Amino acid sequence: MEEIKVTQIKSTIGVIPKHRSTLVALGLRKIGNSRVHKSTPEIKGMLRAIGYLVKVEKA
Repeated sequence: MEEIKVTQIKSTIGVIPKHRSTLVALGLRKIGNSRVHKSTPEIKGMLRAIGYLVKVEKA
């Protein structure tokens, strides 16, 4: 399965609380933090919701 690298690029100040909790579920807490996840439909859905807060690349 393909892996993707997710990096937080924007602050969570003023963000919808549900989007903030989605970031935490992905393991992102600060600007510049990165995590590698497998590209599953669940992860893709989470990234679609918070796409304005993160940068996604192939790992």
